[in-house]
Amino acid sequence: MRPVVVLIFHAEAPDGAGPLVRGLASARHSLAERQRVGFLAAGADEAEIVAGPADALSFGERLGAAIRARAARGAAAGGVVVLGSGSIPLARAADLRRFVEVAAGPRGHALANNRYSADVVAISRAADLAELPPLPADNALPRWLEERAGVAVADLRSRWRLGVDIDTPLDLIVLGVPAARHGHETEPLIGERLAALSEVLTNRRAELLVAGRISAATLQWLENGVACRVRALVEERGLRAASRLAQAGVTTGSRPPRSLLGELLDRDGPESLARTVAGLADAALIDTRVLLAHRHGADEAATLPPAAWPAAEDRFASDLLLPGSIADAWLRALTESAAASPSDHPILLGGHTLVNGGLRLLAQLARAGAR
Repeated sequence: MRPVVVLIFHAEAPDGAGPLVRGLASARHSLAERQRVGFLAAGADEAEIVAGPADALSFGERLGAAIRARAARGAAAGGVVVLGSGSIPLARAADLRRFVEVAAGPRGHALANNRYSADVVAISRAADLAELPPLPADNALPRWLEERAGVAVADLRSRWRLGVDIDTPLDLIVLGVPAARHGHETEPLIGERLAALSEVLTNRRAELLVAGRISAATLQWLENGVACRVRALVEERGLRAASRLAQAGVTTGSRPPRSLLGELLDRDGPESLARTVAGLADAALIDTRVLLAHRHGADEAATLPPAAWPAAEDRFASDLLLPGSIADAWLRALTESAAASPSDHPILLGGHTLVNGGLRLLAQLARAGAR
């Protein structure tokens, strides 16, 4: 078996970052260290946290630079496992061993947690990444490997726990990380909303709205995983993975991200969110990154208007239902509406994890509490 190196990319909080950005960066670094140790125990020869400040480099440029730096210092060529510092916090030892085995195995193969939106990818030959373009994010790496590099890609998307990622402080709360709750003024409100959500999930006469990048596996699981009725609005799956740089052949002009819920909010204003949800369900989990992509385009790293997303500190404050600290007027109004919704009709705002693996975890806790 050839040597395997694990590269865990970690973005440090920039100078002047707000407390939510700093706190999340710290939690992700702690997870990266745990994953580093776990991959070594799983058989990797090396495991390295590649940390640095956020800058203008794309994921593809950063990964290519790391591979070239290893080659320049004479590091042994072999397989590589690539992941971000917030990736797969629920992975088990057997999951990590599987990624290491593929990286150490026959050339021309790769394994992702999800080939359509990857957070961790094992590649059996690091040299296959030599011509990697400046992919904006790791989500598109499997598609590029298969369509451009001729690598056979398999995935483990049936293992739902591998789809959980830490992208926001709310994800830490949903996962039950105690440090995530310390010091947040939002803790009583989030706790109240989670308790009310549990009541909805276990009530056969209630209805739940889930909106955003909901996977097919999550939709199937919801059939029997919750007692309530479910109204699902599936929008913009593959939002991060659909980079033209990853696609082979002629690509047609694709539509920009669009959202039906976003269209309603365009018409009635972000302050109408609670009223809109009340007409559809007793509780709602909303992936706001789809709404932001609807307004600003898919590139959350864009810094120039009109495509500039609200700052990360604003997005995290929205997830924690803290409108008072949000500078972006539209997102502040949306968050005010969600926070002011009746306590027995909770609205939770978040990202991909909230409407997929996070929902499963919350439902499991709700069922356990109902017994």
